[in-house]
Amino acid sequence: QVQLAESGGGLVQPGGSLRLSCAASGIIFSRYDMGWYRQAPGKQRELVAIITRRGSINYADYADSVKGRFTISRDFAKNTVYLQMNSLKPEDTAVYYCNVRSLVDDADYWGQGTQVTVSS
Repeated sequence: QVQLAESGGGLVQPGGSLRLSCAASGIIFSRYDMGWYRQAPGKQRELVAIITRRGSINYADYADSVKGRFTISRDFAKNTVYLQMNSLKPEDTAVYYCNVRSLVDDADYWGQGTQVTVSS
């Protein structure tokens, strides 16, 4: 059974930082691309960051709105993907979801979401 356990959300002031974690179990971690999405009230879910591995090299890509502020990373020893969020803005407020997508079939899994609120 695949499980994605997210943590690290919360309330932070503008300009502050948070680090989200997503611990995966029930999958072979190296066979999945991993990403973070977010959904603000009244808006569609959007891609925030994605990390993929080809050979020994990790490649990351980001939404334009978070480039230079957010960093996605993964720890193969802990089966965990992270999203370091710096210089947070009120418009970053949303529920953040972890996603894993198989490189070998159509398997696609989502975490339960973690709330991030940026407010003074």
